[in-house]
Amino acid sequence: MFSVKQQIESLRRQLHEHNYNYYVLSQPTISDFEFDGLMRQLIELETACPEYYDPNSPSVRVGSDINNNFTQVTHRFPMLSLQNTYSEAEVADFYNRVKRTLNEEFDIVCELKFDGTSISLVYENGRLTRAVTRGDGRKGDDVTANVRTIRNIPLVLKGDDVPSYIEVRGEILMPWSSFDALNKERAEQEEPLFANPRNAASGTLKMQDSRVVASRKLESYIYFMLGDDLPSRNHYENMTMARKWGLNVSDTMRKCHTLEEVFAYLKEWDIERKNLSVITDGVVLKVDSLIQQRNLGATSKFPRWSIAFKFNAEQAITRLKSVSYQVGRTGAVTPVANLEPVLLSGTTVKRASLYNEDAILALDLHIGDQVYVEKGGEIIPKITGVDKEARFLVGDKVTFTRRCPDCGTPLVRNEDEAVYYCPNSERCPTQIKGRIEHFVTRKAMDITIGPETVNLLYDKGLIRDAADLYLLQFGDLAGLERWGETSANNLIESIERSKSVPYERVLYALGIRFVGETVAQKLAHAFPDIDQLAHATVDQLVTVDEIGDRIAQSVTAYFANPIYAEFVRRLREHGLQFTLSEEVLAAKTDKLKGVSIVISGTFELHSRDEYKALILQNGGKNSGSVSKNTDYILAGDNMGPAKLEKAEKLGVKIIDEHTFLKMLE
Repeated sequence: MFSVKQQIESLRRQLHEHNYNYYVLSQPTISDFEFDGLMRQLIELETACPEYYDPNSPSVRVGSDINNNFTQVTHRFPMLSLQNTYSEAEVADFYNRVKRTLNEEFDIVCELKFDGTSISLVYENGRLTRAVTRGDGRKGDDVTANVRTIRNIPLVLKGDDVPSYIEVRGEILMPWSSFDALNKERAEQEEPLFANPRNAASGTLKMQDSRVVASRKLESYIYFMLGDDLPSRNHYENMTMARKWGLNVSDTMRKCHTLEEVFAYLKEWDIERKNLSVITDGVVLKVDSLIQQRNLGATSKFPRWSIAFKFNAEQAITRLKSVSYQVGRTGAVTPVANLEPVLLSGTTVKRASLYNEDAILALDLHIGDQVYVEKGGEIIPKITGVDKEARFLVGDKVTFTRRCPDCGTPLVRNEDEAVYYCPNSERCPTQIKGRIEHFVTRKAMDITIGPETVNLLYDKGLIRDAADLYLLQFGDLAGLERWGETSANNLIESIERSKSVPYERVLYALGIRFVGETVAQKLAHAFPDIDQLAHATVDQLVTVDEIGDRIAQSVTAYFANPIYAEFVRRLREHGLQFTLSEEVLAAKTDKLKGVSIVISGTFELHSRDEYKALILQNGGKNSGSVSKNTDYILAGDNMGPAKLEKAEKLGVKIIDEHTFLKMLE
């Protein structure tokens, strides 16, 4: 039986880890409901046992999303989070608690809780001067350059009645349409998909290239105003004035005079949110009067004058019409459910992922079944269940195809994988086109053509693989339908520019199975030219950090295939870069040769990714777990307790970032 102290420490460790996953990595591993449940347990135990108070407990600190690639700025007004509730009874408790405390009339402003990433915008003399993320609530990252690219955030406010200094708080969002388009593009390139629009918005806002941020069509919604010279003493009127100045304030905001009006708003938007173009996961309730807000005050984490009511996950039911199959560039075959159109989370859903054969069998699907579809924050719509009681005169049971839907080749499935593959990689048209589409992407060769142009060039017989792109002539392109001189010249110039793309990206562009961006970088540094990599054995490859048997065997199989060996040879003849640049080679050292380092925690001087790159650049090995072979742990703030305990047990030396950087001097 665990003691109360052990329970508190365990909950704190879990919540710290979940805060890091959510705010820093933008990769939450549990739902908001589960997180709030853990937080409630911790608060109850800490309240009952105040002797275990810890100023660094998750219960008194807002999670951090600080990225050390950005300048950190202290908030003039702390950015607190909101206490969440999931029932009308808890909303009533909040309302009655406010009523007892104030002992006077008050209004509640109801606003939709948009699920994005929090932002603070500072306007001085009507001009946007700074945009800062919430961070840890006390300080956040300056992302002004990226925010300036968001079209519905005014750079200059309208009107001559704008105070000399105001700070507005809001959410940065990615609309469903932009999110679906982005994930469709990533899926076509077989890149990891964003889990939901919130993660996509958060990740986009922290990108180093503002041009990419601009292309992703983020939006903002403003929900609060701060300053010494506000236009009104009421929140609702301040938001009305903010809208007049040009800030995007949702027109769904409503002032409620009674608890019954609040409940009516909750019921209305639990239904109407399905028609919105952006994701919303609840309603925020705020006391309208700023004077009353100050009188109610705040805890160290939550304001007492506001609360967030969270909706249940959104779901719809529709009919399964058929199941089709898609082939990716690596030959992976994915089943897709074709549905009768149904409105879900602001978009009309016609298709849903079925993942693999195991998922189909678990659902016991039949054509014509009434199926439950969910999209509440998910990557793409998914089928979560079947209404078997409604099953009447349905069609055949769904069974996974055994042949490639494109070339007809019998599919194969490895024992340790859930996915079926088409093994005809050299001749399957869909796979060939997919590899060309991957080759030209921005993160690979950055050639300015899309899937439609690839299809056109392939179908016209102008290209049969990516190497053929370098044989294209102006005359081949200018005569194509809807093509002109400008389009032809632009593509020829883009292809020519791609010859200067560095070796690491060329290696990624080859499309070797399991070799993504990060793995390509590691292989390029370990084998500085393509000949070394092509002749590397499995044993040599697995000595590289994070390269296991599966990746090593895929790499050796690729270069052992005469078709791919000839493909690489042709690319070399066309002048592509197949060695590390002199600048990168000059920066490489052996100072960490043979040294295995585990990185844990958060840092001030460099980001975790930058430290990983430094280890690699200096001949060291990044390791994800502590073992007897670990030489050092590079530890920052909030080092994982499990790693600390194992390091002490094994006697592994722990160093801070200053010590590490001195090792490289």
